[in-house]
Amino acid sequence: MNRGVIHVDESPIRLERWRKYLPNWLKRFLPTRGGRSQDHHGKAIFGFTVFLLSESIVFLSFIFTYVGLRLTHSGNWLPPGISGPKLSTFVIINTVVLLSSSFVIQPAENSLQHHQLNKFRWLWLITICMGTYFLIGQGIEWSNLDFGLSTGLVGATFYVLTGFHGLHVLTGVILQIIMLVRSFIPSNYDKGHFGVSATTFFWHFVDIVWVFLFSLLYVWQP
Repeated sequence: MNRGVIHVDESPIRLERWRKYLPNWLKRFLPTRGGRSQDHHGKAIFGFTVFLLSESIVFLSFIFTYVGLRLTHSGNWLPPGISGPKLSTFVIINTVVLLSSSFVIQPAENSLQHHQLNKFRWLWLITICMGTYFLIGQGIEWSNLDFGLSTGLVGATFYVLTGFHGLHVLTGVILQIIMLVRSFIPSNYDKGHFGVSATTFFWHFVDIVWVFLFSLLYVWQP
């Protein structure tokens, strides 16, 4: 089999004509003329991008449900004696730590691309610690709230939104640990590092989602 063969692009959307207008970092998430037969990394990243788009739809459904309920029940959103989630210094610090981790994990992936394995390990480990810090902080916040999952709409929506996001953060941390352990296998990343690229992309996705959730749950006051 000729591994340099370019497959025919049978997509109904001619992505190739739009590629020249996109930045280089975005081009890697799109297939090129069906993708070269040996371009496993590019095709896998494209597939992972489609997966994250499907995850986005789930989050959007939760977010639109929250907005709709909040607007239609603005008068009785908080049960008597319930203060709801508060924008505290603790929450802000926790948010800053999570969002800052995106500026750590990306240089970590770049270091691996330049075969700087030790730098990758240290930056990757810092990202793991930052994600773990966020999860612990979220657990502490939950324990100090004056409402639970069954406390009306405010409890149901808050815990579903933050819990589903927290599950994604936990998944990201587990994936990062796996990628870090694999870095100690001799020559493991010599032939490619799709796992690291996918985990990095997933982590950026998690951070972006939290920006929306943070704005809705702690900042927005209709």
